[in-house]
Amino acid sequence: MLALESPLAVIDIGSNSARIAVLRLDSSGQLDIIADARTSLQLARHIDARGRIEASAITDAVAAVRDFRAVAAAAGAQRIVAVATAAIRTATNRDSVLAKLEADTGLEIKVIDGEEEARYAFLGAVHGLPIDTGYLIDVGGGSFELAYFERRRALRWWTFELGALVVTDQFLASDPPRASEIAALRDHVTQTLSDAGVPVLPEDGGMVGTGGTVRNLAKIHMRSVAHPIARVDGYVLQRREVRDLTSRLTSRSGTSLRTVPGLSTDRADSIAGGALVVIAAMEALGARNLMVSGHGLREGIALAELNLPLPEVWQVRRGSVAALASRFSTWDERRAARRVEMSRAILGVADPTMPADMREVLDHAATLLDVGQSINYYDRWTHAAGVTASADLQGFAHREVALIATTLARLGKARSNLPRYARLCTRDDIKRIDRLAVILELADELDRRVNGGGPPTFRYDERRNRVVVTTGLPYTWQPEDLTRRFRTRLGRTLSLRPTETVGDRTKGAETPNGRSTGRGPRRA
Repeated sequence: MLALESPLAVIDIGSNSARIAVLRLDSSGQLDIIADARTSLQLARHIDARGRIEASAITDAVAAVRDFRAVAAAAGAQRIVAVATAAIRTATNRDSVLAKLEADTGLEIKVIDGEEEARYAFLGAVHGLPIDTGYLIDVGGGSFELAYFERRRALRWWTFELGALVVTDQFLASDPPRASEIAALRDHVTQTLSDAGVPVLPEDGGMVGTGGTVRNLAKIHMRSVAHPIARVDGYVLQRREVRDLTSRLTSRSGTSLRTVPGLSTDRADSIAGGALVVIAAMEALGARNLMVSGHGLREGIALAELNLPLPEVWQVRRGSVAALASRFSTWDERRAARRVEMSRAILGVADPTMPADMREVLDHAATLLDVGQSINYYDRWTHAAGVTASADLQGFAHREVALIATTLARLGKARSNLPRYARLCTRDDIKRIDRLAVILELADELDRRVNGGGPPTFRYDERRNRVVVTTGLPYTWQPEDLTRRFRTRLGRTLSLRPTETVGDRTKGAETPNGRSTGRGPRRA
């Protein structure tokens, strides 16, 4: 494994575009992208009748790789791994193209075959997504890679000449394409998968998509619905949404496609063909939705080079949350751990039927609470929510990120407008979030007071329907607003007791609303 302080650069010379990603392994085992660059080459369209890549395209590729070397050097990369995919591997002048690239750039460039490309794409894409079993699809410019995985382990790989540029040139001669051309392309994809014996998804399986075509489809859809989270990683497209997108894209001319919000202009001439491949594959394999990955081949190569195993989803989530929190000077790991444990304890007595996924939301929100203080103490919860919603957290779908961020945004609020990303939550989610928020606020307030003293204890008094907290404090602490919201949201009274007790009574006797009278216990 490379040292943590040694960035690794990965260059990918693809059929449509060339890219570089400079990555570094952080202390929690997460890959961080510290620099990247991209240029459109469209090598698959610069192949002559003899199958040779044209000289002008080779010159452009050399220029791109030289620029990437400068990006890698500026980012401090001590090693560069460069690969070439479908366009170069199928070219009849492959050897001379590689010789020219290597001589003029000083880099060794490895041509990877289709199965290697599928394996690397799987590693990079599935690593940071909450999915266990299914298919990975990677729609490139020249080829279409497919990997089947179970329990986050790839079992089979396929590669097909179904890249977006290739199928567009082969089937979509008209602008916009005719219905007969569209039908022929879709039939071709379906038949290709059938001839290869690719089985349909199991009932519990899902589909992950990576590559420029898939990411552009996600960006277009996100813009069309004013999606509140900017990153594409973890975005989920329903099959009907992909079908509607494809119909929209295939009905427009290439010129008008350049104005579609969210679409990269250099993909306007291939996005329709790529979208048809995606929807045909989803329908042929029985995928109900498509989870989009913002990562893929380059990250997969880095993971393989670093010899990193594919972790379980919970490990990715926990590591990613910890990595994000550790970037902020106001975050204290020990305090965050105490707050997590205290929140769990309160939840256990106040709302023991809370679903497991929402319990995990509480853990992550409790961990991230202090990051907002780096921006503004008095609005720290809102800033913590904003950081969470905009960060590149790994292992989460967008709805799960929204659940965590909305929980943070609801702290300290009895009544307020919901943040934009709460649109991704259901009404039932919001009700649960409000319960989690008041529990987390109580845990945070307790931790601020009892740090260094005895830990609080929690129990549920069923007869009086109240949660009794022995605070560990030598005095009675009674936050009225927090107590009121606790009762409103959880339907249970909150009773806060100081350290010293006599039986079930404190030194300050309680009034019916839970406040201390200040009088000591009466003697018999």
